[in-house]
Amino acid sequence: MIGDRVNDASSAAEAIGAYLANGGFVMPPLLLCALALWFAIGWRWSTLNRGSAKSVRVLVNNQLRGKPREARGIVDTAVVKGIELWRQQRDYLRERLDEAYGAYESEIKRYSMLITSIVTVAPLLGLLGTVIGMIETFDSLGDMTLFSQTGGIAGGIATALFTTQMGLIVAVPGYIIKSLLDRRERQIKHDLAQIKDILCSLKPGREEILP
Repeated sequence: MIGDRVNDASSAAEAIGAYLANGGFVMPPLLLCALALWFAIGWRWSTLNRGSAKSVRVLVNNQLRGKPREARGIVDTAVVKGIELWRQQRDYLRERLDEAYGAYESEIKRYSMLITSIVTVAPLLGLLGTVIGMIETFDSLGDMTLFSQTGGIAGGIATALFTTQMGLIVAVPGYIIKSLLDRRERQIKHDLAQIKDILCSLKPGREEILP
């Protein structure tokens, strides 16, 4: 049983190695791009957690009434921090909130540019491999490597197709998930701005805001 699993793993590793080898020297950079992309996506997915699904006004009201919930995300934490600042010192509250929320705003933007760069560069790397493969194909037309499996037309076409495929495999899912994460980021930014506006408009002595 264990031997079969080892053989299966060895066969899978050989297949992956052959796939990367067929793509030429463009494949290792594409593989690195894929690893970096999914690391960044995983980090942003775990970070862009709003927390409670309730509206900002409900969260602020609950905190003011002394009925807070456990902070499970950025918005929950921002409400708790904002109420603390509001109760401590109301002078220059907007500036204090901007300073306190700056860390949250920086955190939700982290790795966004990396993901954007990778989903842009990956198809271009695939296109580079396509061009290299076609050049190899045309170069083989006048020599004896015409029907070679490791070079000539076969090798050139393999390089062209595998690199194009790999570039799209990296870029297309990355772009789709990037769009979802960017939408989450925009929503959290909107919620943070709404918390600031609510707290700055809240008069002293009030322990509840209007619905």
